[in-house]
Amino acid sequence: MEYRELGKTGLKAGVIGLGCEHLDGKPYEQVKETVSAALEYGVNIFDVFMPGSEVRQNIAKALGPRRGEIMIQGHIGSTDVNRQYDISRELPVVQRYFEDLLRTFGGYIDFGMMFFIDSDDDYKNVFETGFAAYVERLKTQGDIRHIGFSSHNPETAAKVIDTGLPEMLMFSINPAFDMLPPGENILEHFDTGFSPRLFRGLDPKRAELYKLCEHKQIGITAMKAFGAGKLLSPEHTPFEKPLTAAQCIHYALSRPAVASVLPGCRTRAEAEGAMRYFDAGAAEKDYAEVIGSVRSDFRGSCVYCGHCLPCPAGIDVASVNKCLDIARLDPSNIPPSVRTRYLSGKNECTGCGSCESRCPFGVPVIKNMREAAKLFL
Repeated sequence: MEYRELGKTGLKAGVIGLGCEHLDGKPYEQVKETVSAALEYGVNIFDVFMPGSEVRQNIAKALGPRRGEIMIQGHIGSTDVNRQYDISRELPVVQRYFEDLLRTFGGYIDFGMMFFIDSDDDYKNVFETGFAAYVERLKTQGDIRHIGFSSHNPETAAKVIDTGLPEMLMFSINPAFDMLPPGENILEHFDTGFSPRLFRGLDPKRAELYKLCEHKQIGITAMKAFGAGKLLSPEHTPFEKPLTAAQCIHYALSRPAVASVLPGCRTRAEAEGAMRYFDAGAAEKDYAEVIGSVRSDFRGSCVYCGHCLPCPAGIDVASVNKCLDIARLDPSNIPPSVRTRYLSGKNECTGCGSCESRCPFGVPVIKNMREAAKLFL
């Protein structure tokens, strides 16, 4: 397992975690087998959004004395109606479900996630009621260690981050979602699939969100990396061919601020399948050819794919571009962590152009390297 810093929380998360959604309704032995596989591979972050008592208790039982080794993302506002999950902002209801979660997992939750803030109404129902104040009290009392939230909407997510309350974000990240037009509701595509006609290039609002998170040290954990399995399917992929699990995981981990990808695994075999990412070579992880198979109106934007390498001058071009993209948000206030990352590498660009000849997206690499050198030094 590899580990990354999760924003400003001071914690490190395994780059692959476990989304526990698909363990809901499964027998305890299956839950235990899946959880045990994750622990064997060094997974240290689980997402538990499910409101049902049985699945929570099964996961806690499977963890047993190893609960302290795992960071739990527990969602505040996740409730159920007729054994199906729902969202509530009514404090008595919210408290009942979250206090059950606290009891189940040893009296504390590592990341208290404000559940599903996707719209203006969601935002108002969290920040213009007593909901946000309740979350702050949970942290003051030590019931949660850090405050986060989950979202699928980049504009709403940015608005929540600007409140200064959250330290982390759980966000849906995969190439298809990143390339849907801004007006599309990604949740609709879980059921209907993806129409290739929709795709024109990277949605700038989603790209800006990732950079904003890096700039403000908001760690991201990624959900829906496989697009509910559709990106892996020859029948449902919007691209010329399906992506592999390794390509999807690598794409999400290449976005700024992303610390961990949390695939939903229901069996030991699925958990082991996700972990094969660590055995995959660079060519197996390469996603550029696949996502480059659709139309792109945003040519010139670095997607951090690494096709520009090797650089004769030894520059990690994608890393420099990532630092530059974040610095451009506020050139007079570059985060120290980003400046340190840039200065720890090389940028003695000779302008040879070998990178630009290989870039599948027409990025003006030489111009960017010079701009970065001027900005950071």
